[in-house]
Amino acid sequence: MADVKKIATRESYGNALKELGAEHPDLIVFDADLAGATKTSIFQKAFPQRHFDCGIAERDMVAAAAGASTMGLVPFASSFAMFAAGRAFEQVRNSIGYPHLNVKIGATHAGISVGEDGATHQCNEDIALMRTIPGMTIVSPADGTEARAAVEAAILHDGPVYLRFGRYAVPYLYDESTYKFELGRGVKLAEGSDVTIVATGLMVHLALAAKELLKADGISAEVINIHTIKPLDTELLAASASKTRAVVTAEEHNIIGGLGGAVCETLAGICPVPVLRVGVEDTYGRSGKVPALLEMYGLTAANIAAKAKAAVGMKK
Repeated sequence: MADVKKIATRESYGNALKELGAEHPDLIVFDADLAGATKTSIFQKAFPQRHFDCGIAERDMVAAAAGASTMGLVPFASSFAMFAAGRAFEQVRNSIGYPHLNVKIGATHAGISVGEDGATHQCNEDIALMRTIPGMTIVSPADGTEARAAVEAAILHDGPVYLRFGRYAVPYLYDESTYKFELGRGVKLAEGSDVTIVATGLMVHLALAAKELLKADGISAEVINIHTIKPLDTELLAASASKTRAVVTAEEHNIIGGLGGAVCETLAGICPVPVLRVGVEDTYGRSGKVPALLEMYGLTAANIAAKAKAAVGMKK
């Protein structure tokens, strides 16, 4: 596995801003004293006059981005997920969401994989917060290719978008030359007949690994990458759940209010089947090395496979 190509989605975010900034002169970027960490510094070096450091004042940053959008610009407001979605929630809701302004929020360092920064910086609640804002599009890319595509799609989309990026390097799943990204459309990565695994973000490559573990036990798993958590691809989910009659969700987020909650809320009304959730189980994170933390919180291929077996056993 040492030769597997990996990149953190925050790195792809910074690279995409620089690349697309050359094509979109109306693209500007705000940051809150974290440009080196969020990787908006890559854009800053290329377009210093279009990058604005607001200091440690995330709420002011969000308000400034909202104002800039009313002037015909396409602003990206960037900080750690804990600060972009958490500290600045009221401004995101009232200054961006309520007037439905064309602001893009680039939230990096989401989830447990922040690692050593610990519980105060490991935001496992951001998807839940953003899902409650009417009209907010939420995207959680699975790899570097998808992260770049998501940034471009966000620029072209008219309305607020929350982009969730990670600190930890993850394997490439897609070829940039052939991958087609569409907001609101999930991607079926593997066919299966016994259980559906619905994953997002860094959990997608672990879902594919879980499929191989299940195959050894004679269980056929369908794997779906839900990069857009809102609006959710209800058609794809319903079709798969109708076929397999058992679902497991996998996310690097609290199991309350995130992908698992969204899938349960959707299927309860149109295709009620057993759904088990893999994620952070209503607790806080802690400081540590990322592989150890993923193991500690059950964010592993083995746990996904175990939940899938349990879900299959719940079928009527």
